[in-house]
Amino acid sequence: MGGHCKVGRAPAAAPYNAAMKAEDPHPIAARAAVRALGASKIRELVNAGFGRKDVLPFWVGEPDEPTPEFIRKAGIASIEAGELFYSHNLGLHRLREALAAYVTRLHRPTAAAEIAVTSAGVNALMLVSQLLLDPGDRVVEVVPLWPNLQEIPRILGATVSTVALEFSPQGWRLDLERLLGELKPGTKALYLNSPNNPTGWTISRQAQRAILEHCRRHGIWIFADDAYERLYYGEPGGKSAGGAERGTDAASEPGRHAAGVPNVAPSFLDLADPGERVISTNTFSKSWLMTGWRLGWAVVPAALEADLGKLIEYNTSCAPVFVQRAGLAAVTQGEPVIAHTLARFRKARDFLVGELQTIPGVEVALPSGTMYAFFRVQGMTDSLAFCKQLVAEHGLGLAPGAAFGPQGEGYVRWCFAAGEDKLAEGVARLRKALEEGTR
Repeated sequence: MGGHCKVGRAPAAAPYNAAMKAEDPHPIAARAAVRALGASKIRELVNAGFGRKDVLPFWVGEPDEPTPEFIRKAGIASIEAGELFYSHNLGLHRLREALAAYVTRLHRPTAAAEIAVTSAGVNALMLVSQLLLDPGDRVVEVVPLWPNLQEIPRILGATVSTVALEFSPQGWRLDLERLLGELKPGTKALYLNSPNNPTGWTISRQAQRAILEHCRRHGIWIFADDAYERLYYGEPGGKSAGGAERGTDAASEPGRHAAGVPNVAPSFLDLADPGERVISTNTFSKSWLMTGWRLGWAVVPAALEADLGKLIEYNTSCAPVFVQRAGLAAVTQGEPVIAHTLARFRKARDFLVGELQTIPGVEVALPSGTMYAFFRVQGMTDSLAFCKQLVAEHGLGLAPGAAFGPQGEGYVRWCFAAGEDKLAEGVARLRKALEEGTR
């Protein structure tokens, strides 16, 4: 007996309407820690001026010159050679060896086994935070601070305590005793960016030594963001053009630097031995004009390398090989690039700060590092609204101080990685805005 069995259609699903959404016991939402993150105020500002060719953009922390040709050619040659496959999680061995030699030359003897290549400096910071932070851990940060670094511990569920730098026209200062008081027993880590984005403050060698000895006693990790260590205008050993620290002698104290070593900001690597609770993260972006390549590295105790390699595997697998080849060219041949950039930025810094100091109502200190001037505008209490008005009415793109935490409110960051003519036009626009009452 043959025949066909008719299969009826399943009834259509009821539309998902607003009433059902309101009653849904499982709403679609990100984790609470992610929802609590603040959106980038710099990005909000850039979006407000998007597409306007008349805007002078000093808001983003990016050099205005392209990546040098020899670095670009190294990346192109790698692509043409077909190097379009995965590499080791921790990076090409030649690049790790070159970075180890570079760190050895600048700071202390370092082995390739202490180097991990990452997909950008900020990726290095996230990875080492994932490596060591547990939800509920307490960390301390010196602020104002670039927003990415402020939010990384929060993404991972850590609690963040802050110690604010203090402003004076003679330079930003760290209250060292206050910081040491915040580094209580049970604190997991200190995050410290020096030279500092956005203020340009650079920590002294003596303050580093006091912090390191304190953290040793209490088992506290030091996460040092050294992204701007080569954009440093002071003297080797930590005698800078900016302020000192309260509670320390302002005099310089030598580290391990040898004669003939290029100028570099004080680093915890100068003082700490391999295997201590010190991690340094760095980037190719600033020193070698490679912001768009997204390449960085971390110096970590060798005992952590295997576990860090796991995290790289589960985050990005590896940095692209052609990007690593470009990085190898930069770190082995790029000292003239750094010398050129440093001289150019020093000239731009001196010009911009000198001009800002002539504007009534503006207070600014000479930064000892980075490529930023972080200045106060008297009577201005909403830096985001102020900067939006500068964009809308005067075509001037600056970064609001509030983007760098509450301690940055009332200030504005100006990236001076630009030519003098462009800086002069920007100063003229700011002067006009303030004369017209923009606050």
